[in-house]
Amino acid sequence: MIPVRHATIGLSYYFCRILAVLGLAMLTVLGASAAFAQEEVIKSHGFSEFGNLKYPEGFAHFDYVNPQAPKGGELSYAAQGTFDSFNPYTRQGRAGLRSGEQYESLLVPSYDEPASYYGLVAESLEYPESQDWVIFNLRPEARFSDGTPITADDVVFSHEILLDQGLQSYAEAVRKRIPKAEALGPHRVKFYFASDIPRRALITQVGGTPIFSKAWFEADPENRRLDKPRMQPGIGSAPYILDVYDINRRIVYKRNPDYWGNDLNVNVGRHNYDSIRIEYFSDSIAAMEAFKAAEYTFRQENNSKSWATAYDFPAVQQGHVAKKELADGNVPNAAGFIMNMDRPQFQDPQVREAVQLAFNFEWTNESLQYGLFQQRHSFWEGTPLEARGVPEGRELEILQALGDKIDPAILTSEPVSAHASAADRQNDRRNMRRAMKLLDQAGWPVGKDGLRRNDKGQTLRIEFLSDDPVLDRIAVPFVDNLRAMGIDARYNRIDDAQYTLRRRERDFDIISGVYQSSLQPSTGLYQQFGTEAAAFSVFNPSGVHGPAIEALIDNIVAATDGEELTANVRALDRILRDRRFMVPTWYLGKYLVAYWDMYEQPDPLPPYALGVEDLWWIDAEKAAALRAAGAVR
Repeated sequence: MIPVRHATIGLSYYFCRILAVLGLAMLTVLGASAAFAQEEVIKSHGFSEFGNLKYPEGFAHFDYVNPQAPKGGELSYAAQGTFDSFNPYTRQGRAGLRSGEQYESLLVPSYDEPASYYGLVAESLEYPESQDWVIFNLRPEARFSDGTPITADDVVFSHEILLDQGLQSYAEAVRKRIPKAEALGPHRVKFYFASDIPRRALITQVGGTPIFSKAWFEADPENRRLDKPRMQPGIGSAPYILDVYDINRRIVYKRNPDYWGNDLNVNVGRHNYDSIRIEYFSDSIAAMEAFKAAEYTFRQENNSKSWATAYDFPAVQQGHVAKKELADGNVPNAAGFIMNMDRPQFQDPQVREAVQLAFNFEWTNESLQYGLFQQRHSFWEGTPLEARGVPEGRELEILQALGDKIDPAILTSEPVSAHASAADRQNDRRNMRRAMKLLDQAGWPVGKDGLRRNDKGQTLRIEFLSDDPVLDRIAVPFVDNLRAMGIDARYNRIDDAQYTLRRRERDFDIISGVYQSSLQPSTGLYQQFGTEAAAFSVFNPSGVHGPAIEALIDNIVAATDGEELTANVRALDRILRDRRFMVPTWYLGKYLVAYWDMYEQPDPLPPYALGVEDLWWIDAEKAAALRAAGAVR
C-alpha cells in the first residue's frame, strides 16, 4: 500500500485488493436423513466481488494487450535517491526499485475492470458460498527462476514468513483474519478464514501474497531474513531477474529466458523487453540532463515546472523525443501535507485547520505549477465514493447510527473541503486572518517576539520534513505563511536514509505524503486508518483513527453489495475530511510521459494502468533510426 518513493514508473501489480464474487452457489439437500444443507463449492479461473468476471475461462488474452507485440530491446528510466538492499520487505534501509517484482502471486489483476483477478501461479480456485475457506490449485508447470517447482509448501511458507518477519501492521491485520494455511498436496493449498469477521477481500488477500522459495530461505535462515536488508535478491518466479547493479547508480533486470509462464493467457502481449535498466540520480536536475542526453529513454514526469519548461531541447524539436499526456482512470491518491496526530501541537482541531489555511493552492498552482493541477478535496476525489452535499439516504442513516462517536454537526453539513485562496499573492490575507483567530482561540497567542506560545510558555513549533528537492519550491512558501502567522515553522530537507528512518518511526511534524485510494476499498483500510495499527502502521503516517472510523471500516469490509459499500465509504470520507489531519494539495488525473521515440503502446491503454513496464514494447525500426541519427547509443 505504500507508494514507491522516487520512482519514475510505479506499477503496483500485487498491492491492489480484489473485490468481487464470481456467481452464486446453491444449497443442496443431502437427503432426508441428513437434516442440514451443505454449500456447493464454486470453482473458477478468477475472482471478483459484486459482479461477474469480464473474461471467461480459457480466454485468449486481455483485451488491452497487443498479442503480437514484439519482444526485445530495453526499457530505461530514472530513479532519485539511493538503495542498499534487494529485499523489498526489509524494515531497514531502502530497497532497489522493482526488487518486489521478482515475486509472483497466485492471482494477477486485470487492468480494465475494477478489482478483478485471474489465475497466475494458480490455475483455479475453489471456495464455498460462505467463503469460509479457499483452495488454490497451482499450475504444475510453475517454476522459480532456479528451475525448482513452486509448491503448496512454498505458498504456506510465504504466508507464514510474512506474518513472522514482515511489517507489523500487515502481520497483525492478517493473522486475525487468516488463522491457518495448509498444503493439501504438492499443488493444492488451502487457507482458512476466521469465523467472526467479514469475508470480503480475504480470498484476494491470500491470492495477492508474494510467493517465496522456501528452500532458498531455509538454506541460510539467519542471513536471509525477510526483515533485514540484503543484497541477495532471493529466488522468485517472475519474468525478470536481477542481472547487474552498481550501488546507488544503476540496476539492470533481464528477462529470464526460462520463464515458466510465457505462454499463459494472462501474460500474452506482456513483458516485452529483453531488459529493464534503472539509472539512479542524486537530484532531479541531474536526472533531467541525463534524459536529454539519452542516458535513459523513458520519463514519467512528476515535476510541473519541468513539464512546462524543460522539454524545449533539440531532440524534442527534431521529433526524436515524444511528449504525451495520457489518461489515468485510477482514483487519485489522497496527496497532501500530512500532520502527525501524535504531536501535541496538533491535538487541537483549530490548530490543524489553521495550518490548512496557510496553504495557498491557487497561487501555488498558477505561480509554481503552471496551472497543471486541480485542487483535491476528497479521499475518493471525482468518484461515486466521494462525499458530497449534506448527507442523505443510506449515508445519513449510517452516520446517525454512530451516535456520539461523531460531531452531530456532520449530519447537517456539507463535507469539509479545501478552502479557496486568492491566486495573485502567496498569502491570502482573509485566510491568514481566519487562521490566526483560530490559533488565538486554541490558546496560542502571539508574544512580544512575534511567536505564538501556550500558557506553559511553549512555542508553537512545526517542522516540515522532506527528502525531495523538487518539493522545496512548494513547501518553502507554505512554511513562510506559517511563520507569518507567528508559528515557529521550518523546512528541513534531509538525506534519503534519515528520512526513511524518521518516517517509519513517525518522528516528524509534517511530511508530504499520500494515502492510496481504491474504487473498492476493503481490509487495507485497517492499516491506513484502523485503531489497532495506528501506533505503528507505515501506511498511516498521520496516525489518525477513532471509534467512528473503525466502525465505518467494519461496515465497508462487511458490505455485500455496491450500494452499501458506497454509502459507507462516503460516510468515511466525510469523517476523515472533518478530522483535518491533512492539508489537501492537488491531483493531476493523467500521466505526463516523455520518451525517446522508440516505444509503442496499446491503443487504447487500459483505464487502470499506464503499463509501461509490462504492456509497452520497443519498435525495432524506430530504435534503429534513432541510433543511425546518432540520437541514442
